[in-house]
Amino acid sequence: MKASDFFALPPSLARFAPFFSSEAGPWEWLKQIGPALAATEFGPNELKIPAGVYLEGQVWLHPSVKLPLFATIIGPVYIGARTEIRPGAYVRGNVIAGEGCVLGNSSEFKNCLLMDAVQAPHFNYVGDSILGNGAHLGAGVICSNLRLDQGPVVLKLSTGLVETGLRKFGAILGDKAEVGCNSVLNPGTLLGPRALIAPCTSFGGYLAGNTIARARQTIMTVARRE
Repeated sequence: MKASDFFALPPSLARFAPFFSSEAGPWEWLKQIGPALAATEFGPNELKIPAGVYLEGQVWLHPSVKLPLFATIIGPVYIGARTEIRPGAYVRGNVIAGEGCVLGNSSEFKNCLLMDAVQAPHFNYVGDSILGNGAHLGAGVICSNLRLDQGPVVLKLSTGLVETGLRKFGAILGDKAEVGCNSVLNPGTLLGPRALIAPCTSFGGYLAGNTIARARQTIMTVARRE
């Protein structure tokens, strides 16, 4: 299982490409977000920052980013063109967002990579996670990133167990994957491209692309949508 099975880094994030190998396991990308930001030099922000938006550390915002009247952004952070940050968003370090994303109201983002057109618009927690191009989180979706016993996250795949070496690991969402409102993705969840999680579902493990999981983790195939 490799990153290219889930997504491709979009051209908008090409500057970070040396850190994200398509042949690596997608969970390995989580370890590269911090180094990718640390190795990149950013110019000064040309965007006018509202008085209620608190910035700390290395934060780069494309001039077309839409800022709310109040939010907190703690670097290192890179936010791409035409991305919207909504009121009360809390972006707290090691966050890369591509073009046309939505970082929603009262939502929290930490050590995550959001590719182009990702939407996490309402009351979401996205920690130690990667969301592929066009991925969408419904209102109240939580990407839980820490086991109850606080042990390392182990993936249970058809090929066997995979030791990730990560104590904090939320979710990997492939391109156009969607998670319904008020669902919880347990630590180490993997969703293939266009995989769907029904609302109010607690899901953990791996869900193949173009399939849907409902409450109690019943799984069925869904039609492809171009």
